[in-house]
Amino acid sequence: MRVLGLDPGLRTLGWGVIDVDGPRLAHVGNGLCQSSGADLAARLLSLHEQLTEVLARFAPDCAAVEQTFVNKDAVATLKLGHARAIALLVPAQAGLTVGEYAPNAVKKTVVGVGKAAKAQVDHMVRMQLPGAVIAGPDAADALAVAICHAHHAQSAGRWAAALRAAE
Repeated sequence: MRVLGLDPGLRTLGWGVIDVDGPRLAHVGNGLCQSSGADLAARLLSLHEQLTEVLARFAPDCAAVEQTFVNKDAVATLKLGHARAIALLVPAQAGLTVGEYAPNAVKKTVVGVGKAAKAQVDHMVRMQLPGAVIAGPDAADALAVAICHAHHAQSAGRWAAALRAAE
């Protein structure tokens, strides 16, 4: 299974792709989509085009997106929501299922602690994907989202198999 993880941001949208074979994870690629343009619509279009290229290049089987946390600045939260919409829309347009995970769920899965610092997430991503050259913190977060999705998908698969066996 090839998983695309996405860390939405209006200026920088991080992406990471991993291959999952049972318990084995392998780094495929990661990077950053940088928005360009003077207005919001142009920036969103730029993110859409870049992310569409990532999907065409890596052909993932599924995608996962980090959920937005609400902060005190409503305008900033709304703008982040626009970028998150692009992160949900592009994989859906490609016919992929898209998982969504809260930031603390991603951290708990990857680090073991729901309130882990960014540096801890980055370190554990590098431990789980040895040899990966990571494009930046947003790409590391995106790889963490992909790892989280891989673990949850495997658990769901085992649960479904157990239910079938019990019938």
